[in-house]
Amino acid sequence: MKKLMFLTAALSMLLTGCSQSKQAQQGTVAEEQTPTVYLTREISPEALVKIYKALGVEAKGHVAVKMSTGEGSNLNYLKPELVKNLITEVDGTIVECNTAYGNAPQDKQDERTTSENHWRVIERHGFTPTFKVDIMDEEGDMKIPVQDTTHLKYDIVGTHMANYDFMIALNHFKGHPMGGYGGALKNLSIGCGSQNGKAYIHSAGKMEVLDMSKLWTPEYIGDQDGFLESMAAAAQAVVDYFNGKQGIIYISVMNNMSIDCDCVDHPAPVKLEDYGILASTDPVALDQACIDIINQQKVTATNDPTDLLSRIDKQHGVHTIEHAAKIGLGNRKYTLVSIDK
Repeated sequence: MKKLMFLTAALSMLLTGCSQSKQAQQGTVAEEQTPTVYLTREISPEALVKIYKALGVEAKGHVAVKMSTGEGSNLNYLKPELVKNLITEVDGTIVECNTAYGNAPQDKQDERTTSENHWRVIERHGFTPTFKVDIMDEEGDMKIPVQDTTHLKYDIVGTHMANYDFMIALNHFKGHPMGGYGGALKNLSIGCGSQNGKAYIHSAGKMEVLDMSKLWTPEYIGDQDGFLESMAAAAQAVVDYFNGKQGIIYISVMNNMSIDCDCVDHPAPVKLEDYGILASTDPVALDQACIDIINQQKVTATNDPTDLLSRIDKQHGVHTIEHAAKIGLGNRKYTLVSIDK
């Protein structure tokens, strides 16, 4: 009997050990699964379509292409001739939201704070009548859930977002006066936020209804990390929203990389050479890959990343990526795959 009990216990330990070993192997495999970031060094209408197709995710239904059509006198935005083939390929609508600058020191003309003025800029920059364009908060805003409630109770976006089934976040990677850099996470959060939503994110949840007389005061803009964490939370809300429909993908163009965003009317001169186009199904991996590329740039007579890296460091910009990864929006580890021959 004792011998039988010993054999039974030994067999049980062996099976348990095998099970634990299998679980450990599965855990290792899961940990090793990293998102792919595709890269082409070519910046052209054809390359933009090619990298979209490399993702292997078809844009279905009513497709929103979230991109910046640029502030009034800013010429660094993604040009109509560059994006035309992609938007035609997916039969997409360019979507925007009004700005919330008000008393922001970098703002001079408030050109996009009203839909009327915003439409003038969109037309002047050549997006109408070539494309279907929609200012998503032109008729108001709506609230969508957030997973991370550290600062925000919800995300506030334009009501027209409900009209779309799929989103392509078409990002122009560059610097940003407050966020340090602008990429996928900023385009999803501030970019998709209504005017009230922008105020809510910038104030890290302190201001739910835009009050331009207060928005840019220290009382509301004193928590830099809170602002960055709010961007991550709002970005996740938009991702969740479209994952609940037909889906969402992310493409970033690394050209005209000023230290200032496309929302700045008179941006600082561009000191970096154009690099290429990157795309992923993971917005965190995509932003991290763009940051890594800037960090790897060497200073030459025609290419100097110093100012952009200083801007990112000064504004603690990478913290947006850190927090986005922490709340489960994506992975900072990635595999970079070139689609160039």
